[in-house]
Amino acid sequence: MATTEIKTLGAVLEAGAGYLAARNVENPRVACELLAARLLKSKRLELTARLEEPLTVSHLAAMRRGVKRVGTGEPVQYVVGETDFMGHVLKVDRRALIPRPETEGLVDLVLGCAELWTGRPAIVDVGTGSGCIAIALALARPRALYVAIDTSADAVELARENASRLGVDDRIGFTCAELPDCVEPETIAAIVANLPYVPTAEYEQLPVHIRDHEPRTALDGGSVGMSAIETVVFDATMALAPGGRIFLEIGEDQGDAVKTLLVGCGFLNVTVSRDLAGRDRYASGSLS
Repeated sequence: MATTEIKTLGAVLEAGAGYLAARNVENPRVACELLAARLLKSKRLELTARLEEPLTVSHLAAMRRGVKRVGTGEPVQYVVGETDFMGHVLKVDRRALIPRPETEGLVDLVLGCAELWTGRPAIVDVGTGSGCIAIALALARPRALYVAIDTSADAVELARENASRLGVDDRIGFTCAELPDCVEPETIAAIVANLPYVPTAEYEQLPVHIRDHEPRTALDGGSVGMSAIETVVFDATMALAPGGRIFLEIGEDQGDAVKTLLVGCGFLNVTVSRDLAGRDRYASGSLS
């Protein structure tokens, strides 16, 4: 990336991708395109038409800085300061987990539950992080009532910032709390949660761009990855109204354990469904 002959966008992307590939960065070309799109205030897909465009000295320097940061293991989303979720651009930084495509599937699962959306259901997003779930739901179903909670005050503040940026801060109540501390018993229509579900031993083996940069509390789910899930399921039995629903994102090998947990806590119609890669990823059920 230090070669002075590199002047066009295409050449910079090629050189940057090579630099990152040599450092075992996943999807190196995509990372460089995300950096360039942010820098040039362009959509990533629009870069193809600009490959022969010469970059200014300041743009070249900025690209080199960004590529070097990603090369050290920093997630490209933190470098550019934003990511896309359900077609909406969210601010992201070290205060919360970077939203993943798998969590878009969780939102789709909730939106696809037609019975939930009659009237003005009260919905709680537990472990809101960046606010991605509550915000996406509030944008798609503005009539519902939303509460987004997290035990991290920093994450709650980031979620508030994202809600304000996307114009839904008046539709979502944000609070730093546990579920029993912020809702009355038997009042909630649905609980949605993407909780930490990585077993501690597996967390220690995660790639450096995850383990050393994203908050551990949003990933480490205890010895078998079920600590937070168990707590929220138990709390949900008190918070949900009769017929209320729970929607969970889970680890790919946790389907049977979570199903057993939900059934044991009195949930009916318990279903474990798969993500786009064909892995168990979501669990849902309703209280009688």
